[in-house]
Amino acid sequence: MKVRKAVIPAAGIGSRMLPATKSIPKEMLPLVDRPVIQYIIEEAVASGIEDILIITNRGKGPMEDYFDYFPELELRLEADKKYDYLNSVKRPADLANIYFLRQKETRGLGHAVGRARTFVGDEPFAVLLGDDIMKSKVPVTKQLIDAAEKYGASAVGTQAVPDEALARYSSLKIEALEENIYRVTDMVEKPKPSERFSNYAILGRYVLTPDIFDILDGLEPGYGGEIQLTDGLKKLCAVSPMVAVDFEGVRYDTGNLKGYLEATIDFALDHDETGEWLREYLKSKSELL
Repeated sequence: MKVRKAVIPAAGIGSRMLPATKSIPKEMLPLVDRPVIQYIIEEAVASGIEDILIITNRGKGPMEDYFDYFPELELRLEADKKYDYLNSVKRPADLANIYFLRQKETRGLGHAVGRARTFVGDEPFAVLLGDDIMKSKVPVTKQLIDAAEKYGASAVGTQAVPDEALARYSSLKIEALEENIYRVTDMVEKPKPSERFSNYAILGRYVLTPDIFDILDGLEPGYGGEIQLTDGLKKLCAVSPMVAVDFEGVRYDTGNLKGYLEATIDFALDHDETGEWLREYLKSKSELL
């Protein structure tokens, strides 16, 4: 079960980060020294992914420009012997084979993933949500791929979330297979308290078989009047194996201000150029609180 392809849905309008996202795609907001979406693509590449399709919408052109060469800038940096900068601006275009496709209609995550059918073909593929940054020793997508290959199954990334937060996510019905891997037998999107199966929710990472496309094509609109990927996964796990991986790592929802700031601080603390300075700066600020 070789997973070579990934789909990154990035068609949202970024309403939780307005007004910053009025003219800048939320995926292009800087996280220390590069845009959010570059971290997601780097995770995919580190997991063995070779081909990546980014699902976009109107106003997302800067992403396409970013993952392309910029000859005029590159020539200037080379002439000025600024080779570190030169390498950093060329690197995004060389990370993988990156393609773009517009969703055209805002009809939900399931609809966005369904647009990737031609790109995926008959292969298993990964889905990495464009808001979710993962910080881990082993890439979270690689953790899912390993589990999917071991069990011959689709895989979803999961962690336990607090009761009060579960209504914003999904709830999985699971049975333990090993320490951090579970068999998935059912799920519900944005559950009411009476509908919950467990506190384990899907958090931003998937490895799916192409069987999902026929299911998504036949789905009726669900929560919010949109085609929900969770509704498709509910049907998929009823007819083919699916596992949930309680992944090692920290997940940041950079689609909201608090999550974006948490990620910025944590990644800046680990950065060679900013880590030591930021620690001292935060210490000086804490003394004033």
